[in-house]
Amino acid sequence: MNLITDPFYFRLGAIFGGLGVAMGAFGAHGLKSRVTDVKLLDTWDTAAKYQLIHSLALLLVPKQPQRKSINWTGFCFTAGIMIFSGSLYLLVLTGKKWLGAITPIGGLCMIAGWVFLALSR
Repeated sequence: MNLITDPFYFRLGAIFGGLGVAMGAFGAHGLKSRVTDVKLLDTWDTAAKYQLIHSLALLLVPKQPQRKSINWTGFCFTAGIMIFSGSLYLLVLTGKKWLGAITPIGGLCMIAGWVFLALSR
């Protein structure tokens, strides 16, 4: 199998991956003195973990030159990272619990990305 990845999503995955490591490190070291609720620290860890996993998935998004439409695999993974992880990061930093209601939308985007990836070959 000849896997040709989409260069845009490959770069985006690398950027999100680096940011995911930074967010994980910040959660492990920088937040412990500011956030005393262990559940919130676990929430931050979950956000960083899912960001890292889906950053790696972005590295595998296939280039689809035969299609002129949007690359739904990459779009869904990107939206998923931003909505799922982003809402959890903001929830921890701001304490706004309503942000938790947005998180499942990001999770659905991530699931859709995996489905589109499976259908891309």
